[in-house]
Order: sequence, then C-alpha cells, then structure tokens
Amino acid sequence: MNPRLAKALIHGLLIGGTLVAVFPLLWMLSVSFMHPGEASALPPPLFPAHATLANYHELFERAGMGRYLLNSLAISSAITLLSLAFNLMAGYAFAKLRFAGRERLFQMLLGGLVIPAQVAMLPLFLLLKYLGLVNSYAAVVMPAMATIFGIFLVRQYARGIPDDLLEAARIDGAGELRIFGQIVLPLLKPIMVTLAIFTFLTAWNDFMWPLIALTGQEHYTLPIALASLSREHVQDSELMMAGSVVTVLPVLVLFLALQRYYLQGLLLGSVKG
Repeated sequence: MNPRLAKALIHGLLIGGTLVAVFPLLWMLSVSFMHPGEASALPPPLFPAHATLANYHELFERAGMGRYLLNSLAISSAITLLSLAFNLMAGYAFAKLRFAGRERLFQMLLGGLVIPAQVAMLPLFLLLKYLGLVNSYAAVVMPAMATIFGIFLVRQYARGIPDDLLEAARIDGAGELRIFGQIVLPLLKPIMVTLAIFTFLTAWNDFMWPLIALTGQEHYTLPIALASLSREHVQDSELMMAGSVVTVLPVLVLFLALQRYYLQGLLLGSVKG
C-alpha cells in the first residue's frame, strides 16, 4: 500500500474513532441548553433551536446542585491529599527502606488486589457505624486514605531512584524525613500527578460507597444527587443533561490541565540519576 494512502487511512480511522467517542459528550452539552421537551422530538435535534440557561438555573436555584458540587469537591480533594500522603510514604518505604517482613507484607498487600471492593463494604460499614461515623464526610474519606494500587504504583516507580543518591544524603547527615521531602518527592513528581488524577477521578465518580455511607441528603455527592434527581425528573432529559455536564466538567478540566504529567507518569519507567 502507498505510504501516503496508509497514513491518510490511519488518520481517518483515528478521527472517526475520536468523533464516535466525543459525539455523546457534545450532544449532552447541546441538549443541556435546550428548552424542556425539545430533546424528545423525533428525530432528536443536534442543536438547540434557541439556547437557554434555564436548566442550569433550575439545577442550582431549585435542586441545590451547588451544595452537592461543593460536597464532591471537598470529599474528592480530601481523599486525594490524604491518599497522596499515605501512598507516597508507604510506596517509598516498600521500595527503599529495609525493615523486617517487608517483602512478605508487600505480597500480602498485592493479594488484597484480587478481593472485590464490594466484599469489604458490609464489614466496613459496620465498623464505621460502631465508630459513629456513618452519614459523615469522614465515612467516605477514611476508607480511601490509602489504596493498595497507589502503594504499588509508587513503590514500582520509586525503585528507579538510585540508591547511591540516598546513601550520599545519609552520609551528609540528612535524616529520613529530609531525604523524603527534599530528594525523593521532587523525583516522584510525575507519578504524584498521575496518582492524584487517578485518585481524584475515582473519588469524584464513586457512587456505590457514598450511597451506602451517606444517608442524609445534605451530604450527597454529585453522582448520588444526579441519580436522585433523575427519579424526580425522569422525563426531563434537558435537566438531566445539564446535571451531567456539571458532573463531568470539573474532572475533564482537571485531566486536560494535567494530562502532560499524567502521560509522563504512565510512560516513564525509571528516574535517571
């Protein structure tokens, strides 16, 4: 096949695949600006006849979506910050610090990856109920403060840090906390951003556990609030699409802003000394 033709064919397939993936999001955005009932016409219109912000106004003024947005931001940010702190320290310890039972403990952690998260939900809920934390933000934040996947990701990345660099710092009199803060953390920046994006997206999109742990409507996150709203406005597609835009937009902006570091963290396999 002609190289130029093959190149054009590949580009055409990539553009076609991109359009297929992006079209539902673009139509969701378009429908959110339509008047009530306009999206139910056959065939469904691609663009609003007369764009309106009435759906967003109803979401924030009458449905209280602003409160749920702040709840999601607060919970996701807290989970991300705490998870980064614990996962980075634990991953570095498993990678570079020597202590009794290190390998055996890490193998036990890896074994926990095969256990479905749903299996732990009932005992976790009973534990939080015993502690009096059900229907509080802590009930959602505390179980996500550290993850096996995050520890594993940081540990694999931190293994690429040269041991000679750390030993030189110890010889110069630096303590372990200073080594971790001034030497290790800057080298872990790509994986930190990758893990932060992973964690924030997971916390933001989580539906099952917040639904179980948060029984009061004032603590609802956006996914739960949107599901609750859909039961009341099952025929109002325009309002639901506006709620979906509000739910998707923050994480989309976050990913686009940090995608360079995210891809660098995924592709970079080691740190050069």
